[in-house]
Amino acid sequence: MSERLRHALHRWRYPQRYAHLNQLLKTQTLDRTQLLAEQQRDLADIVAFAATHTPYYAETLGPLLSGGHPPTFNVLPILKKDDVICRLDDLLAHTADRSQVKTGHTGGSTGKPLAFYYDDAKHELMRAGMMRSYRLSGWRPGQKILNFWGARQDVVPGGVFGSGLFDFIAAEHTLAAYEYTEAQLVEWARFIQSYRPVLLQGYASVLSEVARVVIENNLPMPKTLIGVYSTAEVLTDSQRQRMQQAFRCKVFNQYGSREIPNIACECLLGNMHVFTDMVYLESVAPEKAAGESDNRLLVTSLTNRLMPMIRYDIGDSGRLLNGECGCGLPFPLMEMGMCRHNDHIHTSGGKRLHPAYFNRLLAGLKQVRQYQWVQRAPDRITLNLVAAERLDEAALATLQAHLHRDVDARMTLEVNYLDEIPRTRSGKHRFVIGMAADAAENRMGPV
Repeated sequence: MSERLRHALHRWRYPQRYAHLNQLLKTQTLDRTQLLAEQQRDLADIVAFAATHTPYYAETLGPLLSGGHPPTFNVLPILKKDDVICRLDDLLAHTADRSQVKTGHTGGSTGKPLAFYYDDAKHELMRAGMMRSYRLSGWRPGQKILNFWGARQDVVPGGVFGSGLFDFIAAEHTLAAYEYTEAQLVEWARFIQSYRPVLLQGYASVLSEVARVVIENNLPMPKTLIGVYSTAEVLTDSQRQRMQQAFRCKVFNQYGSREIPNIACECLLGNMHVFTDMVYLESVAPEKAAGESDNRLLVTSLTNRLMPMIRYDIGDSGRLLNGECGCGLPFPLMEMGMCRHNDHIHTSGGKRLHPAYFNRLLAGLKQVRQYQWVQRAPDRITLNLVAAERLDEAALATLQAHLHRDVDARMTLEVNYLDEIPRTRSGKHRFVIGMAADAAENRMGPV
């Protein structure tokens, strides 16, 4: 099927997605002054909407906005993950069609299992935002994309990256990369050779491992590749260099989350641009008592009127930058901190499981406030929990059954209940710690 025919069929199947994309592309033709003025209008609108249409913000913002002199935005209360966990239903707008509302889950980089509401409209806007990011590489709709994805729930029918006819029309193929062996990595590298995609997209750690076997086995990659999109995890310099060496094209770093996607993306010149038509991003100096050195990021979704999230403490670090980019995009610049450092779990049989697998195991356990998985041996893993109440026997049995089925039949589970989970010496929380990393951390100090 030709690229042009695929594109036409895809537009027919997803008209709302392409309408959003057209608007996003139109917005990025504005100059910086126009763009930021529009962002301020959107920001005022979402604050007013939230205060009048959600119980949570009616309570927290209503009194601040009722005096006739609205306060400056940076004094509005910060939305913490614990607030989302405890007040989820109160964050849903009165105007929501509850028959169309779906529940998503994320563990994020902070190790706090969090649920959020979304609908098809939010999903379509998210996919349009992804397409806008892809276009920064020179990609055009109808050209092939190959995804390496570490979240099991996203690679089933109805997930973010489904399967079947519509993926064929979209020229998009997704490999479930939440677990893999060395042989699997080589098989994936050979699939790239035969599939001949224009873009690769996936978790930084997975793409880096595929790149490693490409280099070690001297496997030539197709000349069709023009970009690699790294997402979901911190992209380190060594990972970037390895990917660029293996795939012989530019690596684009993306930043977003399940609850608030499409926050920022790198351009062709390697600068990270904040999509101010979708979010308002703040970089806030940490409190001295927190013992952290990196600025924390607060993000406000400007488009989500289903479940508004204002000044949301996303759990990541980074800072906003002055100046403009030579690429011509009007969007302001930012740089990420080292905020999503996670580890794979290795089994004695040679299997490696992506940290995203462990995010999903605790979904729906509302008593869990924070968690951390620590692998102590090939057949032993510890789950550290901060929880309002202990897990019952049925929940523990389910966790153990999942580990036996998906990880290793000999894997034993130990659960520790803690008042708090200590951070690393760098001030970060890691929700999955593998054996090698655990040993290194123990040599340096407690995790």
